[in-house]
Formats: sequence, structure tokens, C-alpha cells
Amino acid sequence: MTELLKKNLDLKKIEFWAASTIYAFGLMLLLAKVANSGDTEIWTPYRYMFNNYHLHYSYSKYYFFPQVFRYTGYYGGFLLWNFVIIPALAEKRRVVWHVILGLMLLVFFWGLFGITDTWLKGYLFYHKSADYVYNLVFKLNVIYTLWVMMMLTFYSAIKYSAQFLLVNIDKIQARYRILTHDCIIAIVVVMIIAFLMALLDAGIELITCFVIMSPTAIGVYALSFYSLIPQTLAKNRGILRYLLKVAGIMLGIGIPIGFVTALIFNRVEPVFIIFGFNSGIQILLTAPFAWIVYKRKLAGNQEITYLKTALGRSTADLDFLRSQINPHFLFNALNTLYGTALQENSERTAEGIQRLGDMMRFMLQENMQEKILLVREIDYLNNYIALQKLRVQTSPDITIVLQIEDHLDGLQIAPMLLIPFIENAFKHGISLREPSHINISLQTRDNTLYFDVHNSIHAKTVNDTEKYNNGIGLENVKQRLSLMYPGRHELVIRQSAKDFFIHLTIQLK
Repeated sequence: MTELLKKNLDLKKIEFWAASTIYAFGLMLLLAKVANSGDTEIWTPYRYMFNNYHLHYSYSKYYFFPQVFRYTGYYGGFLLWNFVIIPALAEKRRVVWHVILGLMLLVFFWGLFGITDTWLKGYLFYHKSADYVYNLVFKLNVIYTLWVMMMLTFYSAIKYSAQFLLVNIDKIQARYRILTHDCIIAIVVVMIIAFLMALLDAGIELITCFVIMSPTAIGVYALSFYSLIPQTLAKNRGILRYLLKVAGIMLGIGIPIGFVTALIFNRVEPVFIIFGFNSGIQILLTAPFAWIVYKRKLAGNQEITYLKTALGRSTADLDFLRSQINPHFLFNALNTLYGTALQENSERTAEGIQRLGDMMRFMLQENMQEKILLVREIDYLNNYIALQKLRVQTSPDITIVLQIEDHLDGLQIAPMLLIPFIENAFKHGISLREPSHINISLQTRDNTLYFDVHNSIHAKTVNDTEKYNNGIGLENVKQRLSLMYPGRHELVIRQSAKDFFIHLTIQLK
């Protein structure tokens, strides 16, 4: 939730200016009524009651100023609720205090509505006792106050739910493939419209139409996109056959929808009206819209396929040219250096050359494959770590702890997926002048990989050999994980002033 709130700055500006605009617009409407007509001609909800009791009605006293106070209360209460109370509760900051502040806001609304109602319904004082009027007004406004607080809570729930859907749209699509980008956007729009209808106290007929039509539209769109349209195009049929299928579906679901509608209204007439309107909207608007979107996506996919084919040809040409370069001369040179180092009793140099040769052999051979055995990836990691240890093993203040599992049961993984995290640890976690530590853990359980790297952080010196070594970068790894293990991995990265920690979980099968 905290990460979600950090991405909320632009929305907060929009909310503030939208609320301010609505507040200013409301005040302008009140003033416009006075400017455009005389005091005796302005319509207000309770004016007729004053007239019935033959009482003088003052627009400013019994409507304008009470409404100004109410609008101001709405505006200030919304700002307090939306920008202070809810964000604090979401981030779990001073929870008790902000809960109390929310209760104080509820009491404030109750008092505001009660006091302004005594002016809006001032005619009551002329034929009822003051105690009776105050008791009646404040009792009725308990319900209205709770309704306002419920609407504020509903708005916050809608906002954060919509934000969550939009921020995590890629993860949701990866896990639930039927939820396309358009479906998620549609769900967000439906949630917002539902809030506005509740806020405006829409009639039961309008609410029923909306409740029936919105899910039906989303369902028709998803069903068309993933089933009806592909089947129709596979048989070389046109849009007319597709629309007939949609019409048949609407006829089929019309029976249960009509039954529910009849129960709600206790009449038959609305059933036919809602059925006809809903069916017409889905057949004439939703279904053609899904057809157009699908055809555009199909054209885009065909273009992507063409580009991939062209890229494949280029890659094949490149691989052919690469194959002409025999790497044996490089390994022969390394073997020569290895033998020379042994003759000169330079065991550390010989070990480094040997491990470098193993790493280069891995890069030239197995790195080109889509998947490799996990044990080969770990061999590469061990060679890299051993090579780095040669550089720092004379420093007593550097601690490197490895906990890497040996028995891996033939599991496979994308090559070079783990090494960037270890490169990053040695790049930022090792200092030859200050105490440093790197802890690496790799375990597997139930075909799931658990990989942890915890290292210290130091500012790099000018002469540090790792200063300009960026590897392929953590951002690149995040993209590879999203492409190769969608919905099957979890990457957690935490950083403090002195420590850096990553936890990676991958479902390998």
C-alpha cells in the first residue's frame, strides 16, 4: 500500500483541483440564482412549506447561507478525509489518533447538518416547540451524516481499488489472462460510475439498468474477444454471423435477468424494457466495438510476426558469422597462461585463469540456450564468486558467506538470470578500506527456487575496479523475469543506508 501511495501524487493534485472546482461551481450557482431572478422567484426545496404557513421567506437566511456553510463543510471534510485521515490509516501512521479524527469529522458533519437544517426548515418553529424541532432535526441528520461518511468511505475504496488495478495491471494480466487491459479499464470505469450514481441518489430503475448492463457488457466483450470472434474468423465468417451469435447469447441470458428484474420491480413491464435496451446496447455497441478492437489487434500481431521473422533472419545471419570465428585460439591462449602460472608457482593466478576459462566457455556455449540446468548456472556463479575472492581474500574485514544447495534434481532455469544480483553485490558491497559482507543463499523446495543476496553498501572510490562494471543491470533482469516467468516469480528488493537485500522466488516448473 505504501508503494501505491507514493505513485499517488498526480492523482492528489487532480482530486484537489476537482474538489475545489466543484466547490466554487456550487457557490457560483447559488449566487447566479440571486443575480438572475428576484428573491421571491427562486425555487428552493422548502419554500412551499413557508408559503403554506403564510410565512415570509428570505432566500439568503433560509437557503443561501445555510447552503454555503454546507458546501464549505463538504469541501473541508473531503480534504481532511481524503488527504489526511485515509492516507495515514493506509500507511498505519498514528492509527488511533486518525481514527479519533475521523470520529470528530463525523460529529462535525452531524452538527453542521443539524444546525443548517434548523434554518432550511425554519418553518417548523412556527407550529412546533423548539425542543421538538431540534430533537427531530438532529435525529434525522444522524442517518444523513452516516450516509455522507459511507459515501466518503466508498469513494476511498473505489479510488484505491482502481489504483491497485491500474498499477498492477501487468501482474493481473499475467495471472488472469482473460482480464485484458481494456477489461480492467472498464471495471475501473464501472466502479467510478457506481459511486457517482450512489452519490447522486439515482432511482432504482437507473441503478438496475446499470447493474445489469455493465457486467453484461464486460462479459460480452471478454467472451467475444477470446471465443466468439476467433471462432468466427477461423471459419471465414463475417461480422453478421458473429452478431447473430451475440444475439443468441443475449436471448439466453435474458430469461434469468428478466426473472431477477421482475422480482425487483414486482411488475412485468420493466422486464421487457430493460431486456430490449440491454440487448440493443450489447448487440449494436459492445459487440461491434469488440470486433473492431480484435481486428486492430490482429493486424498489429501480424506486423509483429513479420518483424520477428525479419529479426530471426538477421539473427541467423549473425549466428552464421559468429560461427566462423573459432574460439579455440582464445582457450589455447588461456591454457598457455595457465601453464606459465603453474611453472612460476603463481597458484592464485592459475586458479583465476582456469575459472575465467570456464566462465568464458559457459558464455560461448550454454548462454545461447533458452534454458539450462540449474546446476550449470550455479557452477558459473561459483566460478564468478571464486574469481572475486581472489581479489579480496587478503582483506580480513571482508566476509563472504555462501549457502548454496548441491542437490538440484535436474531443474532448469534461464541462463544468466542470477549472476546480475551477485555482480551487484560485489560492485556495491565490497570495500578494501571498510568492513564488508556478502551473504548468498540458494535453496530449492517443491520445484521452487529461493535466492537471497544480502550485502553491505559503500561509496565507490575512483580506483575501484568495479566502479564502471554495471553488468546487464537489475532493470534488465526484472524485464527478463516478467517475460520468462510471468506470474511465477516474486522479486523483493530492500535497501537502507548501509545494506542491500534481494529475495527472489521462481517457480521453475
